[in-house]
Amino acid sequence: MEQLKGTGVALVTPFKADESIDWNALEKLINYVIDGGVNYVVSLGTTGETPTLSADEKLDLIKFTFEKVSKRVPVVIGVGDYNTRDVVKRLEQCPLDEAAAVLSVAPYYSKPTQEGIYQHYKTIAAASPKPIILYNVPGRTGRNMTAETTLRLAHEVENIIAMKEASGDMMQCMQIIRDKPKDFLVISGDDGLALAQLACGMDGVISVAANYFAADFSSMVHAALVNDYPAARILNNKMLEGFDLMFSENNPAGIKAFLHHAGIVENSFRLPVMPVTDGLYGKINAYLNNY
Repeated sequence: MEQLKGTGVALVTPFKADESIDWNALEKLINYVIDGGVNYVVSLGTTGETPTLSADEKLDLIKFTFEKVSKRVPVVIGVGDYNTRDVVKRLEQCPLDEAAAVLSVAPYYSKPTQEGIYQHYKTIAAASPKPIILYNVPGRTGRNMTAETTLRLAHEVENIIAMKEASGDMMQCMQIIRDKPKDFLVISGDDGLALAQLACGMDGVISVAANYFAADFSSMVHAALVNDYPAARILNNKMLEGFDLMFSENNPAGIKAFLHHAGIVENSFRLPVMPVTDGLYGKINAYLNNY
């Protein structure tokens, strides 16, 4: 459990101009975030543009990430879908021996009931060879996983060990933190709210922004976890405009613009994701030139 506290980073998937995976850029990014002090990395999250990746590409990304991380930090693998059977099948097929845990997004598009969400997670937790991190992101899935459903899973399903909460609902977050089992982790999925959520008792962040702000974001989270909020606020305030720019049009278009500015990845995507507009890119460059 301790290894999943602090800063996790949801890695982007770099593409070349021809839309093939840029393996050299991914290796550069992995080294950059680890050198910056992140506690663990997450492969095949939403930020990795997983809906546009083939099954073979996902397997190759898992193997490549394990190889290049080389056990320097833990690796969490994203395995989620709206088809429960398909998630179970992928959990059986994915090379997860070196994974610390599996991050699984709540079923999207289908908009199931809370009971449907509960049964989905109960089923995949029983099939998973690794602990499950719940992921609630209603802005993308179309359905909020309530505090009641989260707590029911946390208390009743042994192989579910944590929640990545990205609902943006602070009352819901505080209810989960208050009533969760003692050894259940609650992890922020909102970079802009992370400091406030850490102050409420969250155990860390799975961050998009840490792809670029690896050192400052990790330092901010660490400061908050040891109750050094003056230091944490200074770092958070320094990054605050960056968070706003990063998410104002699209994720991962925003973070890739930041990483392109840093010379780490090309500003390339697979449709339907497009690069940020020229106007936003100019604002990002102006901000980073003065950062």
